[in-house]
Parts: sequence; C-alpha cells; structure tokens
Amino acid sequence: MGSKHIPRNPFSLMGAVYRNIFPKVDLELTFWEKRAKAIPDNELSQQALNSIRTKRFHCLGGSVYGLLSKECWQEAVRFIVGYQTICDYLDNLCDRSSSSDPEDFRLLHQSLIDALTPGNTSINYYALRSEQDDGSYLSELVGTCQNIIAKWISDNVRDTLLHLAALYIDLQVHKHVIKEERIKRLQCWNEQKNKYESELDWYEFAAACGSTLGIFCIVSYAIGRNLSQHEANEIYEGYFPYVQGLHIMMDYYIDQEEDRKEAELNFCTFYDNGIHMKKRFIHFMERATKSIGSLPDSSFHRSVCHGLVGLYLADPKVKTTDENDYIRKALLTANDAWKTKFFHWHARIYYKFKENHII
Repeated sequence: MGSKHIPRNPFSLMGAVYRNIFPKVDLELTFWEKRAKAIPDNELSQQALNSIRTKRFHCLGGSVYGLLSKECWQEAVRFIVGYQTICDYLDNLCDRSSSSDPEDFRLLHQSLIDALTPGNTSINYYALRSEQDDGSYLSELVGTCQNIIAKWISDNVRDTLLHLAALYIDLQVHKHVIKEERIKRLQCWNEQKNKYESELDWYEFAAACGSTLGIFCIVSYAIGRNLSQHEANEIYEGYFPYVQGLHIMMDYYIDQEEDRKEAELNFCTFYDNGIHMKKRFIHFMERATKSIGSLPDSSFHRSVCHGLVGLYLADPKVKTTDENDYIRKALLTANDAWKTKFFHWHARIYYKFKENHII
C-alpha cells in the first residue's frame, strides 16, 4: 500500500491540501449547498444548509485522506464529502429535532448503511417524522457514495466499513434520545460492545465510535487499488479506538460551551477535572501514534493525528480560560510537538483569513 507519492511530512501534506484537496472540497460543497437550497421542506432545507455552513471543516479535514488515493484522489474526495455531509445533516436533524424517537433516528441513519451498500434502494428515511419532502437530497447523497463504492470497494472490505458505520449509528441513536435515557443507554451499549473496557471508559469508547476517519482511510486506500480484507482490518485496528477517539474528544472539547448552552450531552464533562482530561488526551495522542506506527505510510497518518489536534486547538470556539490554556499548552508540547504546532499555526491563519472574509 505504501507509496512515495503520498505526502510524508507536514510541509508536503499541507502543500497538497491547499493546492488540490481544499479547492475540490469547496466545489463539492458548493454543489450540495445548491441542492440543499432547493429542498422543498423549509425545516429540512435549513438544517441541510446549516450543516454545510457550520460543519464545513469536517469535510475539509476528512478529505485529506483523499491523498491516499494518489491519482484517483478526486473520487475519494467526492465520496468523503458526500458521506460526511450525510453525517452532519443527520446530526443536525437529530440535535435540533422535536423527536426523541430512537426508531426515527435509526431509520434516518439507515442512509449511511445504504451509502456503503450498492444495490440498496433508497427508502423514505423520514417516514417516522413530520418533515418529509427533501426533494431527493438525501437519496442523491446516498447514490453518489454508492456509485463510488460500487466502482472501487470489494465486498470483503465493505464488511469492515459497515462495522464502523454500525458503531457510528448506534452512538447517534443512543445520544439523541430523551436526556433521561441517554447515559443509561450509552453505558449499557458500552457493556455489550466495548472490548477495551480496561483501557477506555464508556464515554471514551462512545467518542471513538463517533468518528468517520477509519471509513475515509479505508475507502481512500481502496480506491484505485486492490485493498485486501486483511489490510482493511489493519487500518481498522490502527484507527480504532485511539485515533478516532482522539478525533471526537477534541471535537467535544471545542464544543463544551456551546453544548452547555444547548443542554447537549458532551463527553468531556465526564472527566473528573481539567487535569484528568489533559492526562487522558495526552494518553490518546500517545496511543494513537503507536497504533498507526505499523501502518504503511505511517508518517502520513502521524501527520494527520498531529494535524487534527492542531486544527481543533486553533478553533475560535476554544475560549480563553485558565483551564483551556493549561490543556492547550500541554497538548501543543506533547509527542513530537513541532508537528502539532505547525498545523496549529496553519489552522490559526486559516481561521483568521476566514474571519476577515479573505477565503
């Protein structure tokens, strides 16, 4: 699987990202934004548009994996943007919905299984909610992903993708039910599914299930080459649970204030204090780096890990408090710190340009 054409250091990685990946992501999201504006149901249209406008960086970050597809990177980016847009749209629908019905949430998320399963016919994913007419928006997203999966992904590899998708869907269902049931459901689910109980608490396992990075990595490697089931499983073990867990715990970290205001479940609140959180974050960084060390193109994967930490720590949502400064400094100086600082600097410049409407 390894290739000299895949960026080996942060400098070549960022060059390829700015030159190719980000412009392609912008093109793809512009298309889906136009489709979202055309959705007949006003509520569905608004949630689709909000998910694209406020969670754009999910697609930007995830699409870095397109570089693993070498000359077929545009196909990979098209899949990643499509799949991530489904995830972000459904997350908005569940977060902002008056519904607390787990069956409604599971039916919506059947679209993620269908997106990975060519031959599955799109159904009425909205059958259990009042909003219905999305002008085929979700079905088109599913179809876009299906076409790429059908072209590039073998059945054996797809089994690993479906396993990751099933964990993601379970998490989304359990975390969006009525507030009184969420923690109990997540803890019971943890007892059934968490094979890392001695290493991960229930909320850390849940976080690891909430990432799409493993799916994007496997699909990107598989596009344009014959990826075996064994290789797909190696990627799964390299990314789950520590890389994916680090990804989502950082996501929750920057959303703490927002989730507090919205009374949303945030896994960071289950740490005893800031010191405990800092220790666990650094532990995740160390274990993530170790778990991907045996993968082909390991320098690329390590750069991605440092990149996601740098990206999240640069986010304007990280409010300036004594605790946040303490955690930020600890993470920026841990484990090959110059790489994290490099990506952190680039992310800060990006956010500054965005704030000033330069990009």
